[in-house]
Amino acid sequence: MQHLILDALKNGGPRYFVSSAHPRIVDGQPSKNPRYLQKRPDLVNARDVYAAEMATRLQRRISLDTPLYTPVNVVVPGRRNNPPDPVARIRSLAVFNPVHYMELPELFMEFISSMTGKSPSTTGAGSEGALTKGPFNALPPIIDLNAALVSFALTDYDAFISSAGHLGPKVRVDHDISLLIPEVWCRMTAAERQPAFLIDNGYFEKCEDFDFNGCKVQASRLGYRMTASFVRTFFGRVFSYPFAVFTDEMLRPEQQDMAVFADGVDNIVGTHKRVAESYFADGSIEMACPPLKAVLHIMARGSYEGRDVNHPGFSRALQSGQCPGQRLVRPAPGSQAAARHQALATSRDVSGKFSQEEELRRGSDTPGHRDQIGIGLGHLPQSQGRRIPGHSARHHWLQPLDK
Repeated sequence: MQHLILDALKNGGPRYFVSSAHPRIVDGQPSKNPRYLQKRPDLVNARDVYAAEMATRLQRRISLDTPLYTPVNVVVPGRRNNPPDPVARIRSLAVFNPVHYMELPELFMEFISSMTGKSPSTTGAGSEGALTKGPFNALPPIIDLNAALVSFALTDYDAFISSAGHLGPKVRVDHDISLLIPEVWCRMTAAERQPAFLIDNGYFEKCEDFDFNGCKVQASRLGYRMTASFVRTFFGRVFSYPFAVFTDEMLRPEQQDMAVFADGVDNIVGTHKRVAESYFADGSIEMACPPLKAVLHIMARGSYEGRDVNHPGFSRALQSGQCPGQRLVRPAPGSQAAARHQALATSRDVSGKFSQEEELRRGSDTPGHRDQIGIGLGHLPQSQGRRIPGHSARHHWLQPLDK
């Protein structure tokens, strides 16, 4: 950017240029929502990156000529929360504590609505985020949502939501929680990151619906939230006095102001409904895969085929990529549906692709191929008959694919 400005001064042009070092001017004032530019840490702090790589190689006992694999196995999206602003007529979204876990139905309600309460960019207050950026993606949003939901179901990823902005209407945290998450998660074992473990051991508690001033507050839409036990056990690995960092009012924002909390939850449920209705209005609901169609119906209408989001087995069905009550039925031989299926399979050479897949599977099942991948993850070749101490069987995936 400095070179661009100096060249413009030196050569008398171009007449106009954009400086990424300065915010836009909106109504005569610098924008309150500047675009952030981050210097690449691997270039600025090359020594730290090198030290991290070498430490990983030493811990895994991997030579310099062997690829070092660092797969992503944690999904922790951030969520912007704001207190109410009566003057600007902006309702509260500050109903989350520092970290929540959401099962697929609640998680995709979050993704679909992409809520922000206070944002001066693009669509303003309400629904915001990647799914509202039409100029950058000409496909209907339902296409991306189908792919995302099926991917989550197939890969069995678990998503935790971290809070930014505020914890309740009275506690401002900005992006401090987002910066803490990597420090905490990297100090947790793979087993400790499992939602079932965290819930069963009291580290996360389910948010339950309740009545307030005669109205039902659907707090279950918030999923599960971390407890004081999580603070003591896991944030205690970072802080000497973790309870000085997170108070009880931060863990349970409703204690700050119950009326604001109830209105914030109602704001979320209302936004879910408003955004989901748009998929019915443009007809793209018919393009939704079955589990996504069920989620959109619940967001917009409150239930799907008589089941709401709290119905037993609903989340379990979505985790498997199915729809509650859905049955997979093979077309009857000789029927029109069977003929269509056969024509489609022939046109796309499904049998040939299956044969190629089987050949690749047999090749990947050879000891040499598995050893090459496993060494990059810190495992000794199977021919040596042992694993490096300290590596769990869960990550020792050098096994035949049919096991």
